[in-house]
Amino acid sequence: MPAFIAKRLLQALVALFGVVTLVFFLQRLTGDPVLLLVPPDASKTDIDIMRAALGFDQPLYLQYLRFLTGLLRFDLGQSYVQHLPVLDIIGSRIPYTLSLASGALVVALGLGVPIGVLIAVRRHSWESRWLMSFVLIGQSMPTFWTSILLIMLFGVVLRWLPTSGASGMTSLLMPAFALGFLSMATFARVARTAVLDELEKDYVRTGHAKGLSTARIVIRHLLRNAAVPLVTISALEIANLLTGAIIIETVFAWPGLGQLTIQAISARDFPIVQGVVLLGAAAAILLNLLADVLYSVIDPRIRLSGRQA
Repeated sequence: MPAFIAKRLLQALVALFGVVTLVFFLQRLTGDPVLLLVPPDASKTDIDIMRAALGFDQPLYLQYLRFLTGLLRFDLGQSYVQHLPVLDIIGSRIPYTLSLASGALVVALGLGVPIGVLIAVRRHSWESRWLMSFVLIGQSMPTFWTSILLIMLFGVVLRWLPTSGASGMTSLLMPAFALGFLSMATFARVARTAVLDELEKDYVRTGHAKGLSTARIVIRHLLRNAAVPLVTISALEIANLLTGAIIIETVFAWPGLGQLTIQAISARDFPIVQGVVLLGAAAAILLNLLADVLYSVIDPRIRLSGRQA
């Protein structure tokens, strides 16, 4: 396992280098941020002074080398707009995004896995048909549309929940549900498929022959065997939740990394965008590494080399 983790970490460094390099150069194609930072009536001299202060008067390769040198010192630079260190700005927004993503994950797992298991176990019942319809609705509705419907119902009509901001736990309920609803459908479909596959195995038939109830077989034996695809999809869905937070945080005015990213892109605040993208890429890579390690914990037959015992 140590050799596997070391190899994956080396691959992660190469991937992160590629991501930050691509983002650095692509941002420069969006336009000159200096023109958004100076007043509309600024003279050419004022623009040149601002450009020199930000280092844009230097050749592009020197700007890139300076950026890489800062990364080696864990220095992402300063925001062009807020004039604060990027790490401090991102650090102040991370708790909000983590709380939103955690709440959405609770919704996705807490609803999706039980629904998927129930659909599979009672696949010929009316409950299964109704639950499958619910899953299809969750799969087909975009997160922004779910958000609008929740705001209209619980914020405008019923007035039970606040429609924006992060004033407390009640402010988290609608954004977390809207973000987790789509992932709920994904978890339900994966759980349904995994459980259906396991229900055809010999050990399930043996359990029934011994007089064990279906519920006991599912809880004591089947769920662990069906957990491997769920672990795989969990790593992907957590990354999707962090990405989807951009839309949700914009709709609900949630002060997390998603809202910060939209603001930074609009203002061409390159250091903020680079920092957020780097953080997101690192999180996605580490989640996939964690999923690979968990495979061998859940199912000892799986080896990290990709072979089975």
